Amino acid sequence: MINTRITELFGIEKPIIQGGLMWIARAELTAAVANAGGMGFMTALTFADPEGLREEIRKCRQMTDKPFGVNLTFLPTLTPPDYEGYIRVCIEEGVGFLETAGRNPEPYMEQIKSAGIKVLHKCTSVRHAQKAQKIGCDAIGIDGFEAAGHPGEDDVTSLILVPRTRDALDLPLVASGGFADGRGLAAALVMGADAVNMGTRFVATKEAPVHDNIKQAMVDHTELDTRLIMRTLRNTERVLHNTIADKVLEIEAKEGETKIEDIVPYVSGKVGKEMLDQGSLERGTLAAGQCMGLINDIPSVQELLDRIMADAEAAIRERYSLL
Repeated sequence: MINTRITELFGIEKPIIQGGLMWIARAELTAAVANAGGMGFMTALTFADPEGLREEIRKCRQMTDKPFGVNLTFLPTLTPPDYEGYIRVCIEEGVGFLETAGRNPEPYMEQIKSAGIKVLHKCTSVRHAQKAQKIGCDAIGIDGFEAAGHPGEDDVTSLILVPRTRDALDLPLVASGGFADGRGLAAALVMGADAVNMGTRFVATKEAPVHDNIKQAMVDHTELDTRLIMRTLRNTERVLHNTIADKVLEIEAKEGETKIEDIVPYVSGKVGKEMLDQGSLERGTLAAGQCMGLINDIPSVQELLDRIMADAEAAIRERYSLL
């Protein structure tokens, strides 16, 4: 057993978190993580409206009696989602934990905290983590440059970012970006984290609700098979290398200022969902982290978490026995 401030905060057995995965973090995966002793977060914006989220929360409750939470990502959009509505549903359904990401959650903190909900805010820099602590978040997730999706614009890897954040904060800390096995968990704990957050690794599990081609792609590709797109828009995203990613990079390389409208046909959420459902690796862009180099199989979530814990405990015993 490895007990940390994160296992205590969430009331879980293992310091392993499944963060929000757009379209993927639904009841099936989140409940599997919870039942295996970890902490799972369903992604609110996967659902078109708050009532869709309500149905999924109730479905998840039928599949597990363990703690789980909801991810809410605050996006810069012309037509913002009904964030207050999603939060209200979480309150009404008794969800005790939110993982927030994207923009500063401060405008919604009074609504969230007045209901007694604990907030884990995901950041990509020390300065943002310090701000999250200041506004009353209960724990911080810090994303290293290796991470899938949006790793920020500072290009700092987890090896530096995790201990830097630990030194700057008093709150429980979750390390994200590059973690996929027990060695990574052991390293994160030694660097000062209280848990690891995994996204890409959970895609390659039996319970992940995506096409088998997508799961197999996580196994077949390596740490060299990602690309960074949307850098010119300062909205960098790490994705699986395919012809669509190359097309986006080609558009960004042209003279003149790239506009989001130029690449929407390739990076839209609708296209991404079709890719996950149909299993076509060339349909759109797929968020994927460098930890693909560490993924060699497609186990059940229970098998994965048990293996990670056993390997982490063995790594800690072996390394410290050398001292």
